[in-house]
Amino acid sequence: MKKPKLFSTKAIHAGEEPNLEPGGTGDVVVPIHLSTTYARKKLEEPTRGYEYSRSANPTRDALEKKLAALEDAKYGLAFASGLAAETTLMMALLEKGDQIIAADDLYGGTRRLMEKVMRKFGVETIFVDATDPENIRKAINDQVKLVWLETPTNPLLKLCDIPAISDITREANLVMVVDNTFMSPYFQQPLNLGADIVLHSTTKYIGGHSDVVGGAIMLSDEGLHEKIRFCQNAMGAIPGPFDSYLNARGLKTLALRMEQHQQNSLAVAMFLQEHPQVDKVIYPGLESHPQHELAKRQMSGYGAIISFEIKGGLKAATKFLEACRTFALAESLGGVESLIEHPALMTHASVPAQVREEIGISDSLIRLSVGVEDEDALLDDIKRAFEQAK
Repeated sequence: MKKPKLFSTKAIHAGEEPNLEPGGTGDVVVPIHLSTTYARKKLEEPTRGYEYSRSANPTRDALEKKLAALEDAKYGLAFASGLAAETTLMMALLEKGDQIIAADDLYGGTRRLMEKVMRKFGVETIFVDATDPENIRKAINDQVKLVWLETPTNPLLKLCDIPAISDITREANLVMVVDNTFMSPYFQQPLNLGADIVLHSTTKYIGGHSDVVGGAIMLSDEGLHEKIRFCQNAMGAIPGPFDSYLNARGLKTLALRMEQHQQNSLAVAMFLQEHPQVDKVIYPGLESHPQHELAKRQMSGYGAIISFEIKGGLKAATKFLEACRTFALAESLGGVESLIEHPALMTHASVPAQVREEIGISDSLIRLSVGVEDEDALLDDIKRAFEQAK
């Protein structure tokens, strides 16, 4: 797919047009509006629609307009975290007795939310291998209301065919949600491929600097938007003005960062693919990825997450992880700095061991979030870590 047109222009200007009208100050960057409440002249007329900052805040409004523009959506909603966005979405659209069909390889926190929290409210989740759209078709029943995908998945980087699955969900009158965190709006736009709702942990590539936690939902359906917007206000899991400002600032360099992320990632993936201490490399940009052709069709880039299996099991993985220096041993992903982690013991530790084994998350699996440092520094760090892991 081709990259979206005028992406950087939208990322810089959407939601932040300078106010040059009388009384405006011409701010090129949206101010951080800290006020929690807003005065009005007339009893029934809130000033410019603002009443209380849980309901709406000018800085958050600017971020939400920018988020919508970059996913080519009509509406954007910002939240305090990715999981806050997910929780609000589920509570807005589901009732007791409803079911979700979800990809079996999900972020551990999402799976925990579905199995440990939503189940208490009578919402069950059916997990399937979503790399085959027919598995979703077979799982549909009268109780299913949502189909929930990550593509690529976390941490095995499986791809879901968004257009093909969209045909199935529309035929069954289901809502299709795509977590687009790994690709960002720059490399993939699920709404244009048939999804109904796009979700992000803005903590990752959108914020981009590992200094702000946030979440976002983007969509174009007015009815779904009204339900989620109501719950955003009623549940109150919103970002503060400074968090909104940091996410909006991060978006302005998203295109530049994603290009450098990808350039470094391809170099690292190709190096790993040839290394004798590696059993398997998983990266959509490699021809060895089983869904490389799908990646070329529905994504305009391959992202910056690489997973690989190191020879020697947990012992070798531990030595490798603890020997890295440029790659910081830490959870999360998507920042300018490179991170490395062990899914089985870190991001997916809440997933039962038997389930991890069934999915393919082994003790020898390592996940890299490749940053924007110098390529040579990243490769040198990996080489040194392999020496320690021998």
